This record gives sequence, C-alpha cells and structure tokens, in this order.
Amino acid sequence: MKRSAIASGGLCQHLAHGGAFELSLPRARSLASRSEETERGHVSMVVATVRTATATLERVPAPDASQLTRILTLRHGESEWNAIGRWQGQEDPPLTDAGMLQAVAAAEVLGTFDAVWASTLQRAAYTAAIIAEALGIGPVQLDPDLMENAFGPWQGLTIAEIEAGWPNFLAEHRRPPGAEQPDEVTERGLRALQRIAGEHPGGEVLVVTHGGLMRTLRRALGSNDDQMRFTNLGGCWFNVHADGRVVPGEPVHLIEPQAFGDTL
Repeated sequence: MKRSAIASGGLCQHLAHGGAFELSLPRARSLASRSEETERGHVSMVVATVRTATATLERVPAPDASQLTRILTLRHGESEWNAIGRWQGQEDPPLTDAGMLQAVAAAEVLGTFDAVWASTLQRAAYTAAIIAEALGIGPVQLDPDLMENAFGPWQGLTIAEIEAGWPNFLAEHRRPPGAEQPDEVTERGLRALQRIAGEHPGGEVLVVTHGGLMRTLRRALGSNDDQMRFTNLGGCWFNVHADGRVVPGEPVHLIEPQAFGDTL
C-alpha cells in the first residue's frame, strides 16, 4: 500500500457529515524534526476525510476468518481545557503548544501503520495530523463515532464544580441528566472500531481519540482495569476479530506523564 501525507491548506472544523476537508496546522511552528520542517518552519498539512456515522456497517468484502485487525487507540495531546482543568466532553477546545509537542514526541517512538483515524474533535484531529505527517501516512480518516462522551451540563466545569453540584456522582460513575449514557457510547465506539477493521482487515491502524471513550469501551468489554487513566498520548490496543468481536489489549505509554489534570 502506498502511503503519503497530502499537503494542502484549510481549516480544521468539527463536522458531523460526510465529505473531505483539510487540516492545517498554522500554530505548529518548529514542532517537527529538522528533516520534516518546511522552508517556513511549519508542519505540512494533511487532508482529512470525514466519515458519516451510520447505524450499520458499510458493506465490505468478507475477510479471511483468521484475520485479526489490531487498533492502537491513543488519547489526544494536551488541550487548552486540559491545561486549566476543565471537563471537555464534546466541547472543542484546541491543542496547546505543549499538546503539539506531545504529538511530535509520540510520533518519534511509533512505527508505521496501515492508516490513521481520529475523532472529529479538533484536539484529536490535529494530534492525528501531526503524527500522520511525521510517519508519512495519510489522509487522516475522521469519524464522529470516535468522539468523547457527551457530558451535558458538566462540559466546561472543573472537577471541583462538578463535585459541588453533583456530590458523589464521579466516584459512583454516575452521569448527570442530559449526558450520553455508557451503552450509547459503547455502541458507537464498537461500531467505529468494527468499521475501521472492515476497511483494514488484518492490518494495524492508529486511532487518536479520547480517554473517556477508551475507558468506557474497556469497562463494557470486561477489562479488569476500571481505575486505569489515560494520560495525553497514552492509550491501549483493541483487537478486532474477523467476526466483529472486539477484545481489549494491553495499555501503551508513549511519552513521559506530565503535570496535567485528568479531565475529559
């Protein structure tokens, strides 16, 4: 398979419909290694294709029963709300400069993949674009089913504010009225992983997503690590079998943990 990142211009947008748009990295000056910098010192730009969320999987050729697709899911780089301790959910704050540097550092220890996918939220999409450019893989495929849990009234609040308004909800894994429920998150998250495996049967795929989505999936799949927390650019493997079964795999830590809050 020929792999290449495609240079182009444009804006990163949060889109929920199909089609293609372009991710530019206007603030990513001097983040790539010297050999990867352009003449103006910017990371090149990567075209991203947005996939429409559907209730059923697209029709794909039946894979060999022995094929196993391995998907490495990673949490995005540090966002502006991570840095100030605000709960994000499906709000869409951008990466900080530190978050861009984290993506570059992660790319330096990653091998190659058959494809790179990401959530449509810009903190994940931009992280994926930086990594894809460094690895020479593209275009980045964006899927709204990979978005973070929606947390309704908690989005934009600090943990202290959540605890004050909804005592013991966090400790008891309860969600406020208006929040997306775990079974809804699990359904769309599994749908996304199965869709990705259907397009890359037997391959290895990198997915940049969100800590809450990964935890929700692992909890639903019976993983015995309920207290696991994913730092920025931390993550885990998911193994997708040819019959659609998804099995959680081992955790992965690509960069040294840094001082930031565990906000979603």
